[in-house]
Amino acid sequence: MVVQLSDISRDYQVGEQQVRALRGVSFAVAAGEFVAIMGASGSGKSTCMNILGCLDRPTGGRYLLDGVEVGRLPGDDLAALRNRKLGFIFQGFNLLPRTPALENVELPLIYARVPAAERRRRALAVLEQVGLAGRADHTSSQLSGGQQQRVAIARALVNQPTLILADEPTGNLDSATSAEIMALFQELNRGGITIIMVTHEAEIAACAGRSITFRDGQILSDLPAGQGRA
Repeated sequence: MVVQLSDISRDYQVGEQQVRALRGVSFAVAAGEFVAIMGASGSGKSTCMNILGCLDRPTGGRYLLDGVEVGRLPGDDLAALRNRKLGFIFQGFNLLPRTPALENVELPLIYARVPAAERRRRALAVLEQVGLAGRADHTSSQLSGGQQQRVAIARALVNQPTLILADEPTGNLDSATSAEIMALFQELNRGGITIIMVTHEAEIAACAGRSITFRDGQILSDLPAGQGRA
């Protein structure tokens, strides 16, 4: 299993009040799955995503990422695991605005201390994979929203991660561009890439193979979503 969450809880102290964001959440994701996480605001889906991304630690329970128990790792080891095992895609793209696409994609490889020639080779390869081979020298301001998200997807892929985490990846895109991006996600998934995606849109979730819905910090349902598969 790529992801194993067992009885995960997450509590926050807000003033004198304790907020229980997650309450005994358990699920597993196998290699090659495409899973959508859904739920209303305050349902716990974003807290769960932060834990999956090693950006937050659970109050209780166990999280295994590719067989490694995340909760036992010190901060530096956790950061190294995150850079090695995870690729992140965000609603707002999070690209450096005046930096060419190629250099944006190379960033995770710089943190991983990959030599310059190898960085360039791998970044160009993933830009071609997402259909942007001819846009490597373009800055964000020269790219459409859909193209910027493709650059972000290339950046998430360049370290050859075990898991891609996508947080509302179509939230800033129109419906036609959203469909193009989800088709790319499905293509990547058919190639064997494991994806977990947070979305509030049912039609976007339907593009995944499985949909997990949160309510009040717990899993309400965990069902196949296959009707949207291409």
